[in-house]
Amino acid sequence: MTSPTIPSTTQAAQARATDPAASAWVTANAGAGKTYVLAQRVIRLLLDGADPATILCLTFTRAAAAEMAQRVFGILAEWATMPEDKLAAALADFDDTPADTARIAAARRLFASALETPGGLKIQTIHAFCERLLQQFPFEANVPGRFEVLDDLTGAELIAEARAAALVATTDEHSTLGKAWRALIDAYTDSAIE
Repeated sequence: MTSPTIPSTTQAAQARATDPAASAWVTANAGAGKTYVLAQRVIRLLLDGADPATILCLTFTRAAAAEMAQRVFGILAEWATMPEDKLAAALADFDDTPADTARIAAARRLFASALETPGGLKIQTIHAFCERLLQQFPFEANVPGRFEVLDDLTGAELIAEARAAALVATTDEHSTLGKAWRALIDAYTDSAIE
């Protein structure tokens, strides 16, 4: 199976988006290559000497964060053991910059540098980032100091309890809530009310 040919306009746009000197927002449909572009950008930042501890990558889903980390670390691990001539060609192809011995040596060290970074490369979901911020600054955010984020199961249980309490409150059919409940029952099916 041959790999698809990427149009030159797409390649040029991806190159601009991964340029460490540029400030870029990447937006595209699912499957369009956002994770690829972001992984390339992280690697180009590292190649240009950025400290891995200063890089923060935010995604919407855990799956995207995991895939991005896997791609970045996969490429860096490959570079650590790749023969010098193949690494020089990969680096030249990577960002159209000829690879000298210093750049090759720097590329080989990136995997260890990324692994040894305290806390590792920060590739996480927006939710995880916000949670970490709230835990670091609970007073400023007006949240309890050792708060915990609800897991899906506990959240579902709390919603079920709230729903049951609301239903109990509708037993007085002359109350405002009781009248609203009767109007819902008359107008909608069970699944629509749910």
